[in-house]
Amino acid sequence: MMTTDKKRCAWVNLSSPLYIEYHDKEWGTPNHDDMHLFEMLVLEGAQAGLNWETILKKRKGYRTHFLNFDPVKVANMSDADLDEILLNPAVIRNRLKVYSARKNAKTFLSIQKEFGSFSTYIWSFVNHNPIQNHWSSHEEIPTVTKESEALSKDLKKRGMTFVGPTIMYAYMQACGLVNDHTIDCFCYPNQVN
Repeated sequence: MMTTDKKRCAWVNLSSPLYIEYHDKEWGTPNHDDMHLFEMLVLEGAQAGLNWETILKKRKGYRTHFLNFDPVKVANMSDADLDEILLNPAVIRNRLKVYSARKNAKTFLSIQKEFGSFSTYIWSFVNHNPIQNHWSSHEEIPTVTKESEALSKDLKKRGMTFVGPTIMYAYMQACGLVNDHTIDCFCYPNQVN
C-alpha cells in the first residue's frame, strides 16, 4: 500500500493511489525495456492536451486494446481494428491518436531494426546516461529541452506523430532518461526515506 506520509514531487495527486504508485515506482526510473518504451510512447501521445491521471486510469484499457503494447501486433492492426477501438471508452477516443499508435509502431520497428533496440536509439539522446537534475521546486522544471527537441525532430523525420518536443520531454521523464524529482522528494537520489 502506498502511503502519503513521504514527501513527493508537488505534481502528485496525493488522493490518487494510482498517481502515487506511478510517481514512486515508475516516473524517473531508467527503463531500457523496448515493450515498456513503446507503451509509454503510445500513452504519452494519447495524453497530449489531457491530464496524465486520465491516462493512468485508462492504462489497463490501452493494454487490452493495444495488445499489451506489442509493437509487432500494433503495427499489423487493421483500420477495422482501430475503428473498433475508437468505440471503446476504455481509451481516449481520438482518431488521430488511435491511428498514430499503428503508424508509430511501424516506425518503432524500423528503429529497432536499425539500432538493434529502441532502447539503444532513445538512450543515445542522453549519451546513454540519465540526466540528473537538481530542481528545488516544480516550477523550475522545463517542459522542453534541447534533448527533447532533438529527439522530437528525429522521430518526426522518421514518420512518427504525437512526438512533439513537450511530449518527448514528458516521455524522457517517464522513462527515466531524465530524473526530475525535486530535491525534497523522497525519490530524489541519496534522499533519506
